[in-house]
Amino acid sequence: MSAYFKSTNLQGFAKWLKLHAQEETMHAMKIYDFIINRNWQISLLPIKAPEINWNSPIEIFTTAYQHEQQVTKMINDLAKLAIDNNDYATNIFLQWFITEQIEEEAVFNEILDKVKLIEGNYSALIFLDAELDKKTLISGNTQPT
Repeated sequence: MSAYFKSTNLQGFAKWLKLHAQEETMHAMKIYDFIINRNWQISLLPIKAPEINWNSPIEIFTTAYQHEQQVTKMINDLAKLAIDNNDYATNIFLQWFITEQIEEEAVFNEILDKVKLIEGNYSALIFLDAELDKKTLISGNTQPT
């Protein structure tokens, strides 16, 4: 998604999505470290290659928002599994991610709403691009330790 925006010279969108991807990698490593610290087995499965062809910012942010909703569901499923198995430590650990997903969904939904509102208005798209270029962080929450 970031590469698409880079190729269309919307540098703010590209930067923002790249920062978001980096943040998501940090979140994944927190889960990885938690599993290692619990002395559990790590099993990494293949990840489907991301889409590279996009038709519009609306398509990108619709897909990204839907992805965040799927991530929320997966984290909630893990929390339920932890509760069902009386795994209090994992449940507590996952609470940060549950809260984080509320913010993630809200941020992507907000941008999706904005790109829908400005569809076809290239001046507004460039203005939003400039706004996203100013952002340095996606999350305002403290990273879990």
